[in-house]
Amino acid sequence: MEDAVELDSVIKVDVDTDSGPPGDHRGSEVIQDLFQNEEEEDEDDCAGKLGTQLQRRERPSGGGSGLPVTFQTSQLLFYERFKAYQDYMLGDCKPSEVKAFIADYLENMLELCDWLALWSTDVFDVLVEVQDVEVKDLKACVRLVLPLQCDTKGCELSEEAMKSLLEATQHKVPLQELQVVYEESGDFDQTALALEHLRFFYKHIWREWDEEDDDDEFDYFVRCVEPRLRLYYDILEDRVPAGLVAEYQSLLENCSKCFQQFSVLRSSLGADSDSELDNVSMVEGLKLCDQLETFKRKLYIIENPLLRYVLAYKGNTRQQCVQSRGPRASGAKVVHVITASCSTVQLQSLLSARLIPLCSSEDTEIQFHREPISAVDSCYQGDLVIVLPGMYSVSSSIVIPDSITIEGFGFPDEVVIEKKNKGDSFVESTGADVRLSNIKFIQHDAIEGILCVRQGTLNMENCVLQCDTTGVIVRTSARLTMNMCDLYGSKGAGVEIYPGSVCSLVGNGIHHCKDGILIKDFADEMDVMPSITMENNVIHNNEGYGVILVKPNSGEEPRTPVNSEEHLDAHTTKEKKQRGSSDLPLISTSIPTTTVAIPPTSCTPVALQLESAENGSYADTTASAGRKWQFGHQLSRNKETSCSRAVQDLKGHQIFVSFQGNQFKRNGMGDFGTFCY
Repeated sequence: MEDAVELDSVIKVDVDTDSGPPGDHRGSEVIQDLFQNEEEEDEDDCAGKLGTQLQRRERPSGGGSGLPVTFQTSQLLFYERFKAYQDYMLGDCKPSEVKAFIADYLENMLELCDWLALWSTDVFDVLVEVQDVEVKDLKACVRLVLPLQCDTKGCELSEEAMKSLLEATQHKVPLQELQVVYEESGDFDQTALALEHLRFFYKHIWREWDEEDDDDEFDYFVRCVEPRLRLYYDILEDRVPAGLVAEYQSLLENCSKCFQQFSVLRSSLGADSDSELDNVSMVEGLKLCDQLETFKRKLYIIENPLLRYVLAYKGNTRQQCVQSRGPRASGAKVVHVITASCSTVQLQSLLSARLIPLCSSEDTEIQFHREPISAVDSCYQGDLVIVLPGMYSVSSSIVIPDSITIEGFGFPDEVVIEKKNKGDSFVESTGADVRLSNIKFIQHDAIEGILCVRQGTLNMENCVLQCDTTGVIVRTSARLTMNMCDLYGSKGAGVEIYPGSVCSLVGNGIHHCKDGILIKDFADEMDVMPSITMENNVIHNNEGYGVILVKPNSGEEPRTPVNSEEHLDAHTTKEKKQRGSSDLPLISTSIPTTTVAIPPTSCTPVALQLESAENGSYADTTASAGRKWQFGHQLSRNKETSCSRAVQDLKGHQIFVSFQGNQFKRNGMGDFGTFCY
């Protein structure tokens, strides 16, 4: 029937074409357009498989090895790699199917023999000819091209030595170590691209613990490949803070070491052994399993763009802080005046209003600076910085490690400090008692927030903050007092408040941000609730919520909208009880339920064997670890449950010391909300 319908439609077109008036070619134009569209689709499909037109990668100048040039494939754009992995290499495969899908992709894309490549390692580059490809093992059978063409790195290799090396490897080398020799014909473009995608995947995307996920039903590309690929390009384009990048690399290294230790320990355990030594090894295995899941949870938080925004990271920020100078040895105080130039009237006003009263004592010195960074870098504890009206541009962060006062001499719109270059933050405060007033800060092309209180106390009054990414960040154990300020333009939250911090917001305007105020709760044992005072603020025209509380999803509560602060209080009390019910804390209280999956070959048999162990000395650890695994395993089955919910009110929540007189207007998703992860 389908063939008949298609035939009828063709006949109808022909009849319409013949029945038209003389000179009317509309029917033929329709047929021509149809065939033209089919040809264009075929061309697009082929172009997608072939990729972009590849360029040649020139060898470094000055090299005398004479090696041929190879294809330039390392500078592919995000969408090119995205399309290759999604459409051609991985599709909708599961973690256990990744290697099979890659083998099929390589079998279709690679020239299986008779092409030249550079076998490139950390020690040498040598020209070889590929004679066969074993896609399942990701290896190529090669022979040495004679005479020997080789470029060594810190060693000497003869032709005989290279032949011996190939014989030792049975003439098989990893496909990832092959760089295709450039040819203008384009016959080997697909091969070069396929090897680049393979090389990039195993270097930046694949994790050796991925295929051991207990839940093998999720889409590997959606869950793992896409977020990791986006993170790679975010880091490459300087959109991730340097501290977070360092922490991510450290977590990857620690997670890999932990997984290797766990794998060795697991392989050494006997299947039915009940010896005391094996029981000890099983307890140690559970500890390693717990560490591994913690590392995986933290990695996922950084890899997931949404969780990276709402949770960020809690690295060793004190190591990033500039050391405090303390007071001067002489005990003298210095007044630093910042101005490029000033009029006589301004100078007279400055003398009468500020300098003469401040310099009544003989030990006060006045220093003049042309820009803010040099002034702040020259400060000791107790110094005063006065910024005269003008526009000041800075190219690096302003770090305030000492207790100083920085004030603008005029209205905030007249005293403007602007940061244009990329950097982790604009202003960082770590001093014990820092004061800012009467200044407008403008941030452009930033990575972190406009102002970060890492430790100590910052008192800010009558300032204007024109943000770019995040607004003001109050880290754990830091204190912020923000009065009569105007904050707007943040692509993240206007104010981010971390656990264990103290924050007082009085008489401020927070508007036109993604969220007004973001309050974070990591649910770690060492975290305590922040103490927040909010009075007479106007929070309006934000894209998301006016105030949003980020909190862990315990996994036991029903997934229904939270409608009262009493429910939040009950949930918080419940979490505290869970933390205190066992010497080994439940890792599930801080695991993002969207990703955690515990390897069936690792944790499951260990937990079951421990629960059945007869040795009484391990009973408590066994029961606790078994409950922990069961609860974490239950959470791992609930996928994609991170969500935000509007709530009626948060004013009665225990994090608020005082909440009164605030106004909420035209916030896109509501005045109050919670984000459960």
